[in-house]
Amino acid sequence: MSDARAITELAKRRGFFFGANESYGGVAGFYTFGPEGAALKRNVESAWRNRFTVREGNEEIEAPTIAPESVFEASGHLEGFDDMLVECGECGESHRADHLIEDATAIEEAESLPIPEVEDLVAEYRIACPSCGAPLAGRSVEAFNLMFETTIGPGSGQAGYLRPETAQGIFVEFPRLKEYARNKLPFGVTQIGRAYRNEISPRKGIVRTREFTQAELEQFIDPEDDDPPLHRVADVSVRLYPADEQDADDGGYVETTVGDAVAEGIIASEWVAYYLGVAREWYDRIGVDGDRFRFRQHLPGERAHYAADCWDAESEVSGAADGLADPTAGDWIEIAGFAYRGDYDLSKHAAHSDDDFTVFQQYDEPRTIERAVVDPDMSVLGPKFEGQAGDVADALRSLAERDPDAFDADAVTVEVDGERVTVDTDVANFRIEEQTEAGEHVTPHVVEPSFGVDRTVYTLIAHAYDRDRIDGEERTYLSLSPEVAPTDVAVFPLVSDETLETLADDVVADLRDAGLSVAHDDSGNIGRRYRRQDEVGTPLSVTVDHEGVEGEGPPTATVRDRDTTAQVRVPVADLPARLGAILDGQETVDDLLADYEQVDTDVTRT
Repeated sequence: MSDARAITELAKRRGFFFGANESYGGVAGFYTFGPEGAALKRNVESAWRNRFTVREGNEEIEAPTIAPESVFEASGHLEGFDDMLVECGECGESHRADHLIEDATAIEEAESLPIPEVEDLVAEYRIACPSCGAPLAGRSVEAFNLMFETTIGPGSGQAGYLRPETAQGIFVEFPRLKEYARNKLPFGVTQIGRAYRNEISPRKGIVRTREFTQAELEQFIDPEDDDPPLHRVADVSVRLYPADEQDADDGGYVETTVGDAVAEGIIASEWVAYYLGVAREWYDRIGVDGDRFRFRQHLPGERAHYAADCWDAESEVSGAADGLADPTAGDWIEIAGFAYRGDYDLSKHAAHSDDDFTVFQQYDEPRTIERAVVDPDMSVLGPKFEGQAGDVADALRSLAERDPDAFDADAVTVEVDGERVTVDTDVANFRIEEQTEAGEHVTPHVVEPSFGVDRTVYTLIAHAYDRDRIDGEERTYLSLSPEVAPTDVAVFPLVSDETLETLADDVVADLRDAGLSVAHDDSGNIGRRYRRQDEVGTPLSVTVDHEGVEGEGPPTATVRDRDTTAQVRVPVADLPARLGAILDGQETVDDLLADYEQVDTDVTRT
């Protein structure tokens, strides 16, 4: 098991991640991924792309990371993308008030609470400033917008913002993306890229930073006609933590399947349920520990006003939960969110822009319908309302669509620019007409699975982190899935010898030609080289020794398994195919042990 301190130490020492710009003192919330971390992160992104883009039949785009202010006015980010800030009156340090409450109390989701209640809790629990110890009771808690502002162009230029999520880049391009999808629903668009949030108090290494990578899917659907292929994941087991269980004094997990959760009404949206099932299988595949994983439903105060239902995928990263009576305890972090967003996003951009954010859905056969029609007499409206005449006519047409019965009286009243105006019904020229329509314009609803790539990387390291003892010496290793491990194979010449080094070079070249990621290490004794590769999660090591090149047969090398430390002697010519099969999941090390000579060593693993 691991904790944050052990992960941070290993990450820095072995080149997974470390604080950025440390030569200049560093800035909180910014991290550099080192060689091992960048490779691990890249492999996670590739695995996500394979599952959520390629296998789901979706398309991928790459949008700019900066957008003009108008985009975020439409999306609502300028008004409602806030965290709760409390500033210390003594040292001036700013802190997230909800985090302080969570650290000092048993309250798990303080961000769902209203600001006045947060202020009361700060006073009730006598919460002090973490920096200087001064009391924070009586200090006001303010809403702090997390957007990074910038200027587009020279001088004062045009106001812009760094995107706080990748989703808006998909939404604003919907009018063009729907054409690429041939105006057929459902269709999905994915994006993997950087996002930026001016966090009040970044913490836990790469868990909460100011610059991070998201992998998001926006699934556009017709809410009346489109259903997900739920049968594909109906039998997937999931651990759910519904809102009512979180509120109950003795609440706990619901262990069920995706299909049963939908049937019993625990998950309201079949689309959200489908992606929970897909995500559960994907997380299992890349190495997330299922015993330290759950789907937690948003509490009412957490859920965005436009979201019908939201669930977070959460992982436990300290290992503490295994030893606690309450399995919901421990250090749980959000690593993905699944939301049914309705038509909020596309409707907002349609209202703020001049483009069409609907899809024309053609009927199987034309339909004849009755439609309310208003054809105002502008020769009357013009002199009476002058410059407002056009707005009055539009208001009459809108009212006819919403409430045709309003035209039953002799006069009809509408609101224009905040004023109520009355028009004679005969001037409105209201009537009901039969019209034949070939289809209708639909504003799609959006289902959004959104994954935090950096937090997934952190989770994989935390869940893969393990210790054992080899010949009385403690070993630390990462039992990473081969699909995401930074390096596939490490190759070592046993000692510094021209013959062995030449053969090792040949093995490296052959394995790389086969598409494997290979590290070549000839520094230090063989035990230390094994330990270095174990700590970065390299699944297999190949050692070239004198026994493998002596004699008249073809050269051989020993293959060592990271987790069991078992070794087997394999012909060098067979290495690319057999190791590639193991890394692809088609074979196991046990298959090698069955087919080749196992190497007896004096290593004792406990």
